[in-house]
Amino acid sequence: MSTRHEVWITGVGLVTALGEGPEANWTRLKTGESPVFDDKTFSPYITFPNVPINLDTQIPKKGDQRQMETWQRIGVYAAGLALTDAGIAKNTDILDKADMIVAAGGGERDISVDSTIMTEVRKSGKSDAFVNERLMSDLRPTLFLAQLPNLLAGNISLVHGVVGSSRTFMGEESSGVDALRVAHSRIAAGQSDICLVGGAYHGTRWDLVLLFRLGTPLLEAPFKPVWDRGPAGALALGTMGAFVVVESREHAEKRGAKPLARLASLHSSRNLRKPGESETTLREELAAVMPSVKKDKAVVISGASGAEPATSEEKKVLAETGLPVRATATYIGNGMEAQFLANIVLGCQAVREGTLFPPSGSGDHGDATNGISQALVTSVGHWRGEGLALIERVD
Repeated sequence: MSTRHEVWITGVGLVTALGEGPEANWTRLKTGESPVFDDKTFSPYITFPNVPINLDTQIPKKGDQRQMETWQRIGVYAAGLALTDAGIAKNTDILDKADMIVAAGGGERDISVDSTIMTEVRKSGKSDAFVNERLMSDLRPTLFLAQLPNLLAGNISLVHGVVGSSRTFMGEESSGVDALRVAHSRIAAGQSDICLVGGAYHGTRWDLVLLFRLGTPLLEAPFKPVWDRGPAGALALGTMGAFVVVESREHAEKRGAKPLARLASLHSSRNLRKPGESETTLREELAAVMPSVKKDKAVVISGASGAEPATSEEKKVLAETGLPVRATATYIGNGMEAQFLANIVLGCQAVREGTLFPPSGSGDHGDATNGISQALVTSVGHWRGEGLALIERVD
């Protein structure tokens, strides 16, 4: 009979609109202040830009910084924070065998080139030939390569030396859930000892604002919490990077590492999003987890996006749990592939601190007065995919 291994989270790295690192993010959340967002750059739409970061501290070579796009820099930076927090940065003995699973989307458009071509093609008599010529001459040689999601993992390998097996998942919020799910499963089964898992997203870009607005309502002034954006709902795109180091208890104890939290279980599902299906899926995931939940010691960190009907369905189901609920997208926006990992980091901080930040919006409710030792982290994607993780303090 195979032995199941306990999975610990031993390092975290986080960069969002609230700040750099879990402590800075948590401090801002606990103040209960109004979210800091940008309603000018992409007016009338509201976004959550990343806080300024000193790239040199985690990506020391300027050449490495230049060849990356913004979302890659943010991801490599957050990965470095997680490795440092876990105490394995520059430890080649561990990094040589450390696995890596990254959740990432496509790369960034060159907005200036796109805009110029779209403007001047109207003046051209032969539009096809004009577009081909401009694409050949205006795009940098690495543009196509820069669109490949697995370049984030490649850059982390080059900069930080994580050179075990590598996997990259695509699929917006669900990719973050499945990245951590696979890492958890492999470590629990003894197929891996230690793994770096995370994602990055640069949501404050004109191309993404346009892309999402064509199919999804985006949040406009006045600002509203994620739960209260009306029947049509609305997304507020955010820029963020989030990584965690997960490893078996045996591996962590052997190297003297202390756990930030135990990753007790993780569930990932997908339905067709017919009316009520997200409710059913989330209830099924909760039913699998709730027998292990101490109701007077647990909270929910929700990844609700603000998109409808997913957000309303999640709100309804979470209210049935009787647990305190907090949605973080009100404060950091929606970071797609990185969203779930960011909430895992914040869930770790909740169980470490034993506290919870003030509510915001009609779906946030309950107080944590008895000390928190468990956090349920949800991810109901804006379009598809439902996930749930249980993390808990290791006493």
